[in-house]
Amino acid sequence: MTLTKSPKVHGGSAAGQPPDAEPDRPERARAPLARAAGLLASLLLLLVVLLLSLAFGARPLSLGDAWSGLVDSGSASWTVVHEMRLPRTLLGLLAGIALGLAGGVMQALTRNPLADPGLLGINAGAAAAVVTAISFFGVAGYTGYIGFAFLGAAAVSVLVYAVGGGRGATPARLALAGTALNAALVSYVSAVQLMDTASLDRMRFWQVGSLARAQDATVTSALPFIVVGVLIALALARPLNALALGDDAARALGSRPTRTRVAAIVAITLLCGAATAACGPIVFVGLMVPHMVRALTGPDQRWMLPYCAVLSPVLLLAADILGRVLGRPSELQVGIVTVVLGGPFFLYFVRRRRVAQA
Repeated sequence: MTLTKSPKVHGGSAAGQPPDAEPDRPERARAPLARAAGLLASLLLLLVVLLLSLAFGARPLSLGDAWSGLVDSGSASWTVVHEMRLPRTLLGLLAGIALGLAGGVMQALTRNPLADPGLLGINAGAAAAVVTAISFFGVAGYTGYIGFAFLGAAAVSVLVYAVGGGRGATPARLALAGTALNAALVSYVSAVQLMDTASLDRMRFWQVGSLARAQDATVTSALPFIVVGVLIALALARPLNALALGDDAARALGSRPTRTRVAAIVAITLLCGAATAACGPIVFVGLMVPHMVRALTGPDQRWMLPYCAVLSPVLLLAADILGRVLGRPSELQVGIVTVVLGGPFFLYFVRRRRVAQA
């Protein structure tokens, strides 16, 4: 009897190839292309929302009139677009980019999917500092607010991280520390408003979170701080990917965890401070967008952060447009609309995580 040698089967493949040889390569090659195409589609969506923001208001314009008012100085809508709509739209663009990137960086840094500049008290710290400046020092205008906003955001960022355990911080401890500080700062702001009725009107409109008082000076003053914050945040994509593997693994990959954390806090402070000083404390943008983006890109910060920078202003400007449409002839402030949209999203996300962990 002769024995014949049967061909070896590797992983169920009759061709003798390992299961992860060639079949996965086309999928891996298509993934970056799909992400790039999605990013391009997001940019086109952003352009559409920018044009809609120029068109909607107390005096509605057609998309053609809005475009004509933007590019043609002889157009009848030139004054409305350039003096009222354009500063508001540009401020919404900058604030959306700032809040979305700050939320994405914060979630990656703390490894906490619930991290958000609003939920962890960063916006409240900036708001408390600005309210202090208005009430006790008589400060008025964006240029006066922004320095105090940076101090408040930076102080709360460091305090939350320290109280949450520093290098040994866990998502739960950071969330508890941020929630406690946020509650204390909100109470402080309310107490200041009750004691200083003369400043109440200025603080009340600003504290809700609004784009309605945007001016050219506000946009030009916020621009350099947000640009620097955006550049730092995008440069942190690879270090944050390495940090997600743990400090030891990050060092083995050539990253410096301490420097990454410091740079992330600087970026968050610049982005949150500038956006809060300009618009007031707007919450949930930095929470909702990173979660939606993560479903498209996965946890890779090299793709996630650019997506956040594009889709966050889409959400913020869409909320502002919705507030203008629903509140006619007046308007609902964008901070109110984002809370209405973000509250159910937050509850849904928390419930989904509980079900997944059950």
